[in-house]
Amino acid sequence: MTNREKKKKLVLIGNGMAGIGTLEQILKLTRAFDITVYGSEPYPNYNRIQLSYVLEGSKSVNDIIMNDLSWYEENGITLHTGKKIVRIDSVAKRVYTDAGEWAEYEVLILATGSLPFVLPVPGADKEGVIGFRDIADCHTMIDASKLFKRATVIGGGLLGLEAAKGLVQLGMDTTVVHLFDTLMERQLDPASSAMLKTELERQGIKFAMGKKTVELTGDSRVTGLKFEGGTELAADLVVMAAGIVPNTELARASGIEVARGIKVDDYMQTSIPDVYAVGECCEHRGVCYGLVAPLYEQGTILAKKLAEAETAPYIGSSVSTKLKISGVDVFSAGVYAETETHRVLRIHDDWKGIYKKVLLEGNKIVGAVLYGDVNDSAILTRCIREGKEMTDDLYKQLFGGGECCGGTAKASAVETMADEEIVCGCNGVTKGVIVRGIREEGWDSVEQIKVCTGATRSCGGCRPLVEQLLQYALGDGYDKSAAKKPGICGCTPLTRDEIVASIREKHLTHVREVMIVLGWNEPEGCSKCRPALNYYLGMIWPEEHEDEKDSRFVNERLHGNIQKDGTFSVIPRMYGGVTSPDELRKIANVADKYDVKMVKVTGGQRLDLLGVKKEDLPAIWADLGMPSGYGYAKSLRTVKTCVGSQFCRFGTQDSIGLGIELEHRYERLWMPAKFKMAVNGCPRNCAESGTKDIGIVGNDGGWEIFVGGNGGIKLRAADPFCKVKSDEELVDICDAFIQYYRENANYAERTSDFVERIGLYNVRRAVVEDRIGRVSLIGRLSQALEDLRDPWQEVLENEELRQKLYHPIQPQL
Repeated sequence: MTNREKKKKLVLIGNGMAGIGTLEQILKLTRAFDITVYGSEPYPNYNRIQLSYVLEGSKSVNDIIMNDLSWYEENGITLHTGKKIVRIDSVAKRVYTDAGEWAEYEVLILATGSLPFVLPVPGADKEGVIGFRDIADCHTMIDASKLFKRATVIGGGLLGLEAAKGLVQLGMDTTVVHLFDTLMERQLDPASSAMLKTELERQGIKFAMGKKTVELTGDSRVTGLKFEGGTELAADLVVMAAGIVPNTELARASGIEVARGIKVDDYMQTSIPDVYAVGECCEHRGVCYGLVAPLYEQGTILAKKLAEAETAPYIGSSVSTKLKISGVDVFSAGVYAETETHRVLRIHDDWKGIYKKVLLEGNKIVGAVLYGDVNDSAILTRCIREGKEMTDDLYKQLFGGGECCGGTAKASAVETMADEEIVCGCNGVTKGVIVRGIREEGWDSVEQIKVCTGATRSCGGCRPLVEQLLQYALGDGYDKSAAKKPGICGCTPLTRDEIVASIREKHLTHVREVMIVLGWNEPEGCSKCRPALNYYLGMIWPEEHEDEKDSRFVNERLHGNIQKDGTFSVIPRMYGGVTSPDELRKIANVADKYDVKMVKVTGGQRLDLLGVKKEDLPAIWADLGMPSGYGYAKSLRTVKTCVGSQFCRFGTQDSIGLGIELEHRYERLWMPAKFKMAVNGCPRNCAESGTKDIGIVGNDGGWEIFVGGNGGIKLRAADPFCKVKSDEELVDICDAFIQYYRENANYAERTSDFVERIGLYNVRRAVVEDRIGRVSLIGRLSQALEDLRDPWQEVLENEELRQKLYHPIQPQL
């Protein structure tokens, strides 16, 4: 039997933060499971807390993905996206998808999350009425914002306010309708709620408070809301954000005991043996949790249970809320609404936008609310959980006066935190993980902790606490102003420049050699550092370094762009966007033969064949007989061209001829990130040179070169670089710029970021003004261009490579 067959079959239903967080904890403890994950969405695990950033456009879907496809592959996890499990056979120990597929399990984890609560009012099923729980909801709202202008969000809790913020950013006239007179009434008291409402109004959000929605009006599509009392509000889009309910549909259908949520015991086991539940879908001791921290606590205990490690039972979570809402930090824990039995300690500073309230019963601290400044959230959480009494020293620390307002008191607050306490709720990072990293791995800055753990990476609300932990763990060695550059990943404290210098000085030529010689913390590295090292080695030693395919991301390893359903896309090279009837016939024939799902014209003037099975890739490449367009790689993608002087009556230069020459020259050259070029035959700029890594515009006197443009998420106009008179001089400048970028950029850094970081003046001085240096750059680029081969053809000529990478693994019987 193989090692894989000896492992217990673990199936996880739900690909969200709670379920994958549990798997991460399991993988730290044991490799005894053969893991399969089913997710109903067509994405790997992403951070649902950051959906509002996707909605407002400041982040893409890729930016909020927490575990990309390579993580699943590296950990031997079989991931099924876009597949919904509809039935569990607990006798046969099988799960069934809505398509009739099934899988066996020995251990089953349910992490099906929650669903938006839909108000039971007439019209709730109309077009234009949606929830706000996933990426699809974001896309629906983004599409709606292009057609409509009036949006209404029902619900003044966190989810509703985040949705409203995103809709305002999309340019919609947005009103939050709330049943109560105060926002976030479960977390904030009236004073802090009023401060939050004032700030959000300043940001453009409107409010209709104390309104009960009784009907959504309109025919097939919603046109407005009708409130109790007869008043109405016009709306083209209605977002239901009035709460969540545990997603128990699958559990109910499978005979698992359900109350409000899926009932679990203190070790997260359901009423069915070997079936467990974590996250928003489950109910423990009558409580369903909708915050991130309790979900990670549940996952940690379940992981220890399954790994047969010693663990205390889960007794429930002491719930505190620390959030950042539209840039405002808020915190609450315990009792937040005072009564006649409470003693109230309070600071209310409208000028600085700070509010602090602590509630006492007798002298015991029972609750707190913070607004604007949440630095004391850690100590207040501990005090409330442990029932601490207020003292003079503690009062001075919290409300000012005396030496203990300084750093020493803050350090002592985090010192008494348990190692298991979560510091970063967005990413499930505990105090113990951070302190061990500081003391054992040498982390000495917030940035380094962010790179290594993810803490502070999301909402940023935990940054003050992370700084306090640094101060506590480093003691006198703490220097807040030092801010050392972080290592390239958690496997090493070394920066990109230190690694590149060592590779040159020590003449290192293999990825593992770099890790061993430079003392990597993780002997196998990770998905972040291995591809970077492979690139640096190939860039520095192009003749000696042999490309290490195992150190590449799946797209580059398989030479195709993986799609959300697990299929691939094939983009053959079309030099300068020029094709022929013969090439078009080949593409059409291949699309028919291999049942290609879609043929699409790309933004770079090429044809993309979408929905190709992995095992069909080599055969398609053979039938096409065309070179790879590298549409999947960190290399030259396209050289977009206009028709230029060959056909256009305005064209002054042969843009097509030059574009084809440049594309032939730089194809297959590995870069730090994807690279796009464009050539225009006249200043009318039909090929959009102003948003390319290198943009070239022709005029009567020659060519003008632009660099550092980006038409993606971070829109950036390219900077004017220089003017040249001849094609030969233009190629020299392009050679030198590309090589300078290859040698000095961070791995995965686009030229738009590179030019801003290095400075246009410094780049121009190295490439244009330093003629001797330019010759040297051109020489090193020419060396790198030698012996480059088309990867598709290389696979076709190598049977061993085809068997290893593209043939499906046959199960051993």
